[in-house]
Amino acid sequence: MKIYQIDTSARKEGSTSRALAKRLLDKIKKPEDEVVYRDLNDEMIFISNLTESGMKIPEGEQTDQHKKMFELSDKLVLELKECDTIIISVPIYNFGPPATLKAWADLAARVKETFKYNEDGSRVGLLEDKQVYLIITSGGTKINSKDDFLTPWLTHVLNFFGIKKINIIAADQMAIDYEKSIKEAEKQIENITQ
Repeated sequence: MKIYQIDTSARKEGSTSRALAKRLLDKIKKPEDEVVYRDLNDEMIFISNLTESGMKIPEGEQTDQHKKMFELSDKLVLELKECDTIIISVPIYNFGPPATLKAWADLAARVKETFKYNEDGSRVGLLEDKQVYLIITSGGTKINSKDDFLTPWLTHVLNFFGIKKINIIAADQMAIDYEKSIKEAEKQIENITQ
């Protein structure tokens, strides 16, 4: 099995979401499994200066920045296609996703690669049969409350890619009761069976 682990927290040290993702990885990884790791803070490009809608720019019109953008996009798409299981650790920042996660989604959304359009205009995700674990942390926002814009958005993006098997592990409202939030998340991880 190939596991794709994506960390998104802006904090490298002392990040709860990163620590919980590591705990989950240790729980589900078997000795023969391969892990592909990506920290979105190490290399991320934001889509800008497009000349057409979508991720389409004729090669002859691409600037050096566009070429870097497409190169990273190709890498992200390949990583998604080749994995069996995905772990995404993500804190809620101001009710939504970190900017790097939004940029990742923009670069991973590639027509005929991660999704396609049918003749009737409907969309079909092309990344089926993958298991996703979302490690979501927050200071004050309750997961799946009216103030949580991250969880429904990220679930929708993954569904758009064809990914339906999504397991959410939440350590929310840590500012209210940190110990309780962490214990509940750790219990969710311990109860996971593969």
